Parts: sequence; C-alpha cells; structure tokens
Amino acid sequence: MAMTPEARVKKTVTKQLKELGTYYFYPATGGYGRSGVPDIVGCYRGMFFGIECKAGKNTPTALQEKNLRDINTAGGFQIVVNEDNMKDIAEILKLASFCR
Repeated sequence: MAMTPEARVKKTVTKQLKELGTYYFYPATGGYGRSGVPDIVGCYRGMFFGIECKAGKNTPTALQEKNLRDINTAGGFQIVVNEDNMKDIAEILKLASFCR
C-alpha cells in the first residue's frame, strides 16, 4: 500500500527526532484523548514542542491553531511542518532550543 503524503512528512520528521535522541510521541485523539492536539509532541533539551504535520496546501484547523498557540503561550515551541520544511526539523529544534 502506498504511503500518503502526510505519512511521508511524519516519517521524515520522526527520523530526525530519533537521530536527535528526542522524546516524542503521537498523542491519542478522540475517546479519552484531546482533539486538536499536534500530531507529534515531545521534549528536546528541556523544551516542550508540538509539531503539526500537513501535506500539500493543507493547513491546520482552527482547533489545531488554538492548541499550537496554547503551546507557545505556555512557553513551548510549536511548528507546522509540510514538504517544504520537513527535512529541516533537526536544525529548527536546535535553533529553537538555543534561543530559549
């Protein structure tokens, strides 16, 4: 079965997170989970982050945008990733952790 474009983005992101030794997971949504949370959440060098993965021209929903803002307001780092920046995660996280 072919991989979806968003699945390719997630795979590229998680490969970099593993290489950095980052703690991360895919949160459960629905049921006991919380709707609108980013696709991937984790911690890198003491910095909490949320990554929303999109493909093509897709953009975060209003609820996803709210959750990303809430992460930022709480002092974490958030980013929306697509095919344009999916290979830059390691550099983005390193820079964000340095600037905090």
